[in-house]
Parts: sequence; structure tokens; C-alpha cells
Amino acid sequence: MTTFRALTIRQPWAAAITYADKRVENRTWPSKHRGPLLIHAGQSMDRSVGTAVRAVVRGLQLDRGAVVAVARLTDCHPDDGQCSPWSMSGCFHHVLDRVTPLHLPVPYQRGALGLWVPPQELLDQVLQQLDHDTVAQLLDPGTEPQ
Repeated sequence: MTTFRALTIRQPWAAAITYADKRVENRTWPSKHRGPLLIHAGQSMDRSVGTAVRAVVRGLQLDRGAVVAVARLTDCHPDDGQCSPWSMSGCFHHVLDRVTPLHLPVPYQRGALGLWVPPQELLDQVLQQLDHDTVAQLLDPGTEPQ
């Protein structure tokens, strides 16, 4: 069975993944996980972002302490140049696909470092907002995005 994982990401980065075209999450560590991923907006804000990122997320609600989207983690590779405008040198690039914003963010105050296993109650609340086709695309790597 495919296991959902979750990743806590500070705002405004979580919003850039959820509502913009940020499909690479930069981390100092690699991951072997491939599959469904909850995007959890952490409690803290990254105030060091530049004006380009501020422009991308301007006007968006920056929910904190909640799961705001689901995605599929399709790859993780060491820095090999600019694989995306969002990639940073010297980091592992966690590549996301099939990002789906939740209609209503699901509050969850506790995040964690690294990938973490969401409790079943949280996962159930997230899955209630997704249709069958979206869940199938998250779980099956061979399913083509629509």
C-alpha cells in the first residue's frame, strides 16, 4: 500500500507550491519516498524571501498551521544545475507533480522536520476533499495528469 507522507513548509513557499508554479522544494537532505505528499504550511513565515517571491504570492491567503494541498513527490536529486527556476544550488531538489490545492485548509498545528507520516484522522480530513480521480492520480505513478 502506498503511504502518504507530509512535508512542513514555511510560508510563503507553501503558497508558491499550492497556487503558483513552484514544483521543486529545496532541502539539505535527500528522500527515497515517491508518492503522495501532504503540503503542510508551518506556523512560521520565511521573512527573508525576495521581491520576486512576494510578487508571486501577493494577494494570496498565507494559511499557517494547516494542510493546504496534496501533491505527488516524483523525484529527488542532488543539485544538477537549474532544473527549475525555483531550484537552489547545493540543495536536494524534491520534484513535485499533480499539486492540488484543498478547498478548505485542514488545520494541523504540529509539523515536523523531514518527511513525516500524517495521523489517520488528518489524512481522512484531507481525503474527504478529494475526488476519486485525484486520489488515483496521487497513488498511481502511471496515471496521467488531466
